[in-house]
Amino acid sequence: MVSTQKKLSIFYANDNIEFTRVPRVGDVNRVLIRVYPDCRVVVNAPIAKKDEDVVDAVKKRARWIYKKLDGFKAQLEHVTPRQYVSGESHYYLGKQYVLKVVKQAKTEPKVKLLRGKLDVLVKRKHSSDVKQLLDGWYRERAREILNRRLKILLSKTLWVKGLPSIRLQVMKTQWGSCSPSGKLTLNPYLVKAPRECIDYVILHELCHIAEHNHSVKFYRLMSQVMPKWEKVKKKLDGMSEKILTY
Repeated sequence: MVSTQKKLSIFYANDNIEFTRVPRVGDVNRVLIRVYPDCRVVVNAPIAKKDEDVVDAVKKRARWIYKKLDGFKAQLEHVTPRQYVSGESHYYLGKQYVLKVVKQAKTEPKVKLLRGKLDVLVKRKHSSDVKQLLDGWYRERAREILNRRLKILLSKTLWVKGLPSIRLQVMKTQWGSCSPSGKLTLNPYLVKAPRECIDYVILHELCHIAEHNHSVKFYRLMSQVMPKWEKVKKKLDGMSEKILTY
């Protein structure tokens, strides 16, 4: 069984488009192509398919891949790294809040959300200290909000038995994943996105408990629990580079 990834490429519109071939297990024959906001192209292909067949499948979607890459590249040009200083804007539940860093040597470091601002009280104004404190706050909020939304959404997923556990893990290009045993791993920075986007990611992973791949059955199930999920996904994709930038 092939378990390694492989780098392949195609030529389109005078550009060389590189992509990573990743084995796709299970009783599926479709080639699944994903273009990520950081401009990675990942192709999940059945192990039995020859590289030439995978390349042909990618060529058929070349125009779509090129347009997605072009759009993400344009977004990246306007994204600047976080400095964690007063005046920056940071997301929480889909809204932007102005960061205000306050030095208070005698006060316990903490984060307060108050009147459209994220007040960060620190003993020293070092960006690393501010980032660490803010990341901890996001993680605490994520643990509370993601578990609350999971309990609410379970009423829509009758195939899920019991309450799945949630593990928080910061990921640069993923919002979540679901293990074969049904345990959910979610990105704590998901709490920066609007509630409907949070629900989309949780429902997406819960659907994987019933359908472990992105088959027709999976998307049919997804449409049952969230009829307009494509629109929500597009919204989340459009925000991802802004709220996942470190």
